[in-house]
Amino acid sequence: MTKKVADIEKSSRHQKIIGEQGEHLVCNWLSRSGFEVAVVDHTGIDVIAYDPRTEERLGISVKSRTRNLGKEKDSVNIFSYREGKNDRKKLTDACKAFNADPWLAVYVETTDHADLFLTSLSNYDAKYGKTEKRAIDNWKMGAKHLQAYDEDKQVMHLHLGFEARNWFRK
Repeated sequence: MTKKVADIEKSSRHQKIIGEQGEHLVCNWLSRSGFEVAVVDHTGIDVIAYDPRTEERLGISVKSRTRNLGKEKDSVNIFSYREGKNDRKKLTDACKAFNADPWLAVYVETTDHADLFLTSLSNYDAKYGKTEKRAIDNWKMGAKHLQAYDEDKQVMHLHLGFEARNWFRK
């Protein structure tokens, strides 16, 4: 019997776990697509990917979030510029050091599904973000934005459905 989960109860380590889940899911799907990949512990990037067919190297910043019921459409913060922070510069500097193109991955998990989006920073800037004098750049999750991502051939999108079968019940 399938039971739909009503809400997600997060453990004290959930933020770290969901972050690693997003990184490993990106690695899995890039590896399945012929890329050589590695999770890296470096300021600005989380994953390095290399396509031996094109010799393209990607430096990927992964943003992972869990959304409870009613919060599924909340945007995901990509870059902060508050209080002297510049997350965009951290990504571009790291990519320069590794001779890689800057890319973004966004993994959002809800009670019954998850979505993984992957696109280049240049595509994000041209179509979805990068407006001057903004404190935060974000990845919007509303219906019109999800449709735009699906229509954009430069945004890779993986949708996963969750079906709990005989899992913990209260």
